[in-house]
Parts: sequence; C-alpha cells; structure tokens
Amino acid sequence: MPTPRLEIEYCRKCRFVLRASWLAQEVLFTFGHELGEVALVPGEGGVFELRLDGEVIFSRAAAGRFPESKEIKQLVRDRIAPTKDLGHSDR
Repeated sequence: MPTPRLEIEYCRKCRFVLRASWLAQEVLFTFGHELGEVALVPGEGGVFELRLDGEVIFSRAAAGRFPESKEIKQLVRDRIAPTKDLGHSDR
C-alpha cells in the first residue's frame, strides 16, 4: 500500500520557506509513521498550498490567511489516520 505524500508549496520570493519548513516539521513529528513523504515545493506568486496525495487540503489564496498547525494536523489526520488522537490539537 503506498504511503501518503504531503506537499507544501510555498512562494520562494515571499520567503515563505521558513513557515513551510516549520509546518513540515510539525506534521512529521505528529505523523512520522503514517506519512511516506513531506515535500517542500518552491513556487511563486504568493502561493502557500498544502496537497495530500494531490488533493488540495489548504490554500492560502482560498482561505485568505496562513494555516494553523492544529488545523493542518486535523486535516491530515482525518484523511490518513482518522482514529489517531492528536492530544491538545483536538481540543
């Protein structure tokens, strides 16, 4: 069974790489056994978008803001490990 791939596309010109790498770290700490890969994808035009196996799960353009770590963990969990307890991120 293939393992899930999370892509975090960020605008390199806007220097969103630090935010993207921090979010990747947060997701890897929480889903280290469930995810097969977390990829940082350089982009342009103010992009900050997360895709899980190709499906957009968060878009800064659509939401008008950056995601919260808790929010991303819940979105990922709901798709790849629905029974996983996220502790304080579930409250």
